[in-house]
Amino acid sequence: MSSKYLTILNIIIFITSLFTFSYIITSSFSSSLSSPSLQTSKSLTKNSHFDFCPTNFTNYCPCEDPKRQKKFPNKKWFRKERHCPKANERLKCLIPKPKGYQKPFHWPKSKDNAWFSNVPFTKLVEYKRLQNWIRLEGDRFVFPGGGTSFPDGVEGYVDDLKKLLPVSLNSGWIRTVLDVGCGVASFGASLMEYGVLTMSIAPSDEHEAQVMFALERGLPAMLGVFSTHRLTFPSNSFDMAHCSRCLVQWTAYDGLYLKEIDRILRPGGFWVLSGPPINWRVNYKAWQTDSTVLEKQQNSLEELAIQMCWEKVVEGGQFAIWQKPINHIKCKQNLNSAKFCNSSDPDDGWYAQMTACIFPLQEVKNLDEISGGVLAKWPMRLNASPARLRNRGSTLERMYSEDNRKWRKRVSNYEVVLKSLSSGRYRNVMDMNGGFGGFAAAMVKYPVWVMNVVPFDAKSDYLGVIYQRGLIGTYMDWCEPFSTYPRTYDLIHASGIFSMYMNKCDITDIVIEMHRIVRPEGSVIIRDDKDVILKVKEITDRMRWEGTILEVDGDDNGSTHTKMIMVFNNTKY
Repeated sequence: MSSKYLTILNIIIFITSLFTFSYIITSSFSSSLSSPSLQTSKSLTKNSHFDFCPTNFTNYCPCEDPKRQKKFPNKKWFRKERHCPKANERLKCLIPKPKGYQKPFHWPKSKDNAWFSNVPFTKLVEYKRLQNWIRLEGDRFVFPGGGTSFPDGVEGYVDDLKKLLPVSLNSGWIRTVLDVGCGVASFGASLMEYGVLTMSIAPSDEHEAQVMFALERGLPAMLGVFSTHRLTFPSNSFDMAHCSRCLVQWTAYDGLYLKEIDRILRPGGFWVLSGPPINWRVNYKAWQTDSTVLEKQQNSLEELAIQMCWEKVVEGGQFAIWQKPINHIKCKQNLNSAKFCNSSDPDDGWYAQMTACIFPLQEVKNLDEISGGVLAKWPMRLNASPARLRNRGSTLERMYSEDNRKWRKRVSNYEVVLKSLSSGRYRNVMDMNGGFGGFAAAMVKYPVWVMNVVPFDAKSDYLGVIYQRGLIGTYMDWCEPFSTYPRTYDLIHASGIFSMYMNKCDITDIVIEMHRIVRPEGSVIIRDDKDVILKVKEITDRMRWEGTILEVDGDDNGSTHTKMIMVFNNTKY
C-alpha cells in the first residue's frame, strides 16, 4: 500500500478515535450532572450501595407527590387520591432525615410534644394560630388540644359529645372510630383516655403534613381522601365515624360519600357530625353563610339519612348524631327510599369505585337481631371469637385460636431481642402482613398501637376480623408505596411478606419503602423462609443496615421450610 493511502488511513483512524474519546468524555460529564441519588432500576448495579436522595426528597410520599398530583384533575378531589409511580419510575435511593433530626419523645410525652426539626413546618402554626391546634415554643411544637370546632379545647368537645351519645364512651361498646379530616388528630388523642382507638385520615394538603404531625405525636393516622375510590377498609368496620368541619360534600353526587360511611360503619354504628350546617340557626352569622343556604344543606342531609334508613339519635349544641340500623328488615320494606347495591364485594377496599348505594346487611329473622352477630365489649372483644369467623365454621375458629397462641409466644421472644417494648420508645408499629391480627393482639400489653396491613390479594382476607377484634388496619399492595410520610413508624414487622411478593414485583422496592417509613433508630423484624431472608439480606446490606439473623427451630405452623428472623436497628441513617 502506498504511503499516500497509509497517511489517509491514519488520519481517518485518528478522527474516529477523537470522536470516540469525545463521546466518552461527554457521556461521563453528562452522567456526573445527573444526581446519583435518583438512580432507577435501570441504572443501579446489583451490588452497589444505595445513595441518599437529595434533601428536597426528605418528606417524599411517592403516591401523594404534589408534582405528580398536579397532572390530574381536581374534580371530586381526584388529584388527592393515590397516584403512584410506575415500577420503572420508583427511586432506588434512600430518603434522608431532615437536618437536626432528633429522637421523637417517648410515649406518652409525644402526645403533647414534637421536635420542630423533625417536622420543620410552620404554615399550620400560622394558619391555625387563633384555633390553638398547635404552637411552636422554642425548638418544639406543643399540641394544646384546640381545633376549628374545639373553642373550649378537645376535652370540652368530647365532654359535650359524651352527654349526647346514647352509649357511654367508657362502656366498651365504642372501640374503633374513624376521624375524617383529622387535623393533627387531637380528637383521636382525647378518645384514647376511654380505651377508644381512632383511625385518623386526611388528604395531603397545603397546610403541610397534618397526618405527619399526628404520627409524630404517636397517634394512628394515614393519608386518605373521599374522592372516587372507596376508603381502604372493609365493610362494617368502625363503631363510630366522626367529622368536625371536615369539608366533605356529604350530600353531593347522590350522597356518594355518606354512603361510603354507611359501608364502613358496623350495624348499629354512629355517625357524628359537627360544624356546618348543624345548629345553623345559632351559628350562621359566625360562619358568615346565608341562613337559607345552611337550612337547605341540613334538609338535604336529613333526607339522605332517611333514604339510608339511618335514625337520627339527637341534635344538640354543635352535634348531630345518627345511627346505622342494626339490620335492614324495615329498610327493605320501604324500597321507595333505600337504594341497595346489587353487585360487587362490600369488603373490597383497594382501588374499588365508590357506589351511590347501600350494601344490604346480612339477613336476620327478627327486628331486634343484630346483622352479623353481636360484638363483645372491649377489651373482651380482643380475644373473643369474632362474628365473621363464627359464621364460617369451626375450622377457622381453631385456626384463629392457634394463631393467637402462636403470636403470644413469638412476641414474648421479640421482647428479649428488642428490650425496649415497655419503655415507650416504640409507639407506632406496623404489621405488614396482619393475618388474623394475632401479632397486634399480643402487642396490646405494651404502650403501642399497630397498623395491621392486609395485602389486598392475600389468599385469606381477615381485615374484617381484625376490626371486629377492636384493632385497626388497611388494605395494601406492597408492590406500591404506603400512604404515609417518611419516618413515621418506630417498628415494622414483616412476617412472610417477601415470600408472598417474591414473584409479583421487585422486592428491592419493598425494602426501600420500609427504609422510607421506619424512623431513624427504629427497628425492623423480618420473619420468613431461610432462602428468602438471605435474598433480603443482600438488599439490606446495600442499605448499610446491620442486623442480627436468628434461626427458628422448627416453626410451629408445620412448615417444612427453615424459618429465620432478621432484626435491624436503623442506626446508620
